Formats: sequence, structure tokens, C-alpha cells
Amino acid sequence: MSGSRLFHILYELIEKGHATAPALAEELEVSVRTIYRDIETLSSAGIPVYTETGRNGGIYLLNDFVLNKAAFSEQERKEILTSLQSISSTGYTPEKEILTKLSALFNVTTEDWLEVDFSRWGKHPCDHQKFESLKTAVIEHTAVKITYAGTTGKSSERTIWPLKLSYKSKEWYLKSFCMERQDFRIFKLNRIVDLKLLEDHFVPMQYPEPYDDQTEDPPIVLSFSKEIAYRVYDEFDASQIQYQENGNLTAFANMPVDSWLIGYLLSFGTQVTVIEPEYLRNILAEQALKIYKKNNPDKRCQ
Repeated sequence: MSGSRLFHILYELIEKGHATAPALAEELEVSVRTIYRDIETLSSAGIPVYTETGRNGGIYLLNDFVLNKAAFSEQERKEILTSLQSISSTGYTPEKEILTKLSALFNVTTEDWLEVDFSRWGKHPCDHQKFESLKTAVIEHTAVKITYAGTTGKSSERTIWPLKLSYKSKEWYLKSFCMERQDFRIFKLNRIVDLKLLEDHFVPMQYPEPYDDQTEDPPIVLSFSKEIAYRVYDEFDASQIQYQENGNLTAFANMPVDSWLIGYLLSFGTQVTVIEPEYLRNILAEQALKIYKKNNPDKRCQ
């Protein structure tokens, strides 16, 4: 028995008040006998559905029926709707239709008290298309060929097996198995410049999750001026921050030393000082000097 078919029948009855078996059978592409079996299933589950014969006959629900009799408390129903509202706000997932239907079924109006927008400024529709294509590839275990913009400034073509879409630290990522590297890799969705779903399918596998208490990233100690404190609060956990007597902040974290980290630290300008490790401080200073020389070709640094 198709659960989605039962849900569709139930929603039709709530939205329109009644329906006929032939109309439902045509819409759902099943036989009239199957529709009547579905009605029996709904009735056995405690749904007050009944049929009437005659000129105005058809399939009906009791007028005051809502899903309050389902195995959800009032708080659970509100939490379900809130969760769907949050997910739909990402701009990638088509949950608004489901949200509308469940609101009707639960007889609960979703209050417009929450807005979550994870999208980029000026987001283009291609972002949504990219997300939907990758979601399809993950669900159907379809290989994908991507063009990926790496942190080195070069783009590369990869054939990957997409395993899981992951949202972390305000960004979407794709956990995959890379055929070229023959190893597991994580790709940032914004850096997937182009993609194509292939006809090849793969056997589902589990992406190996790292242990939380084990990390190979070196400890980083950073000092931030108090003027930039708002960014420190945004990007570091409270347990990673210590206050200094002069009002500045010290942040502790384990982070990979790569081009992303250098660019990230440079975005703070003169408001950050690397305390540890010393070699990272030297790398940052050298990069800042290169930027100065490039933007001041007629000047020389002493």
C-alpha cells in the first residue's frame, strides 16, 4: 500500500470536502477497486471517512476532522511545522508545499515568527538547480562529473559518487567518494562550477565520520582587537574565547593551515595577531607583504 497515495486521498478530502472514487482513480492512475481498498485502510486506521451513494454521492470526511487524533501532541505538531519552515527557508528545498499541506491536516496555522535565510546575496536560480541535481544523485546513487574550483586557484574535473549533503558553518557541502583520488572527499557546493549526472550507478556506502576527540589540525592561538569582537562572537564558540585585560579577545582553535585559513585571517586586516604557531605568523606576514607590493607597484618596502 502506498503511503503517499493515502496521504494524497486524505488531503484531497480535507481540502475539497469530498471526492469520487473514479476521479481519484484517474488522478492517481490506479483502479477504482484500489481506491476503495485505500478508503478501507484509512477507516481501519481510525480516520472518519465514509461513502454516500446517489446523485451527490462520493467519499467524505467528518467536517471537524483534523490530524489531532494522530500520534502527535500539539507541541510535536508545532515542532514539525517549525522544522519544515526552517528547512524551506534555506532556499534549496521544495518544502513549502509539504508545509502548507501539513498545516491544513494539523489544523494549525504556521505563524510568521521565524525566518531563516542561508542563501547567498543575489542568489541565482542555478544554485537551486545544482542542489536538486545533487540531491537526486545522492538518493538514486548516481555518479556525477563535476568541475571544481580548488583553493589553489585551479579548476579540476572529478568523477564522484555523492554520498551525503551536509550543512555546516553556514555553508552546504557534498560528502563524496572521488574516483580520481580513490578516497573520500568533501566538496563545497559554491565551488562546484559545473556538474553533469552520469548514467553510472554505484553501491551505497557510508562516509567515514571523524572522531570528535581526534584531530590532526594544529592548535591555533589568535588575538583579536576589541573593535572586531562581533566577528569573533560570530565565528568562534564561547568556549574558545578568552578576554584580555585591555578588552581584546584571544581565540583558541584547531584549524588546518592552508590557503583558506590565510585568506580568512587576512580578512581581519590589522585587527588580528597570530600568537601561535610562529610559522603561521610568518606566512601571514609574507602574504600581506605580497599584497602590498602588488597594489603598490611604484613603492618599495624597506
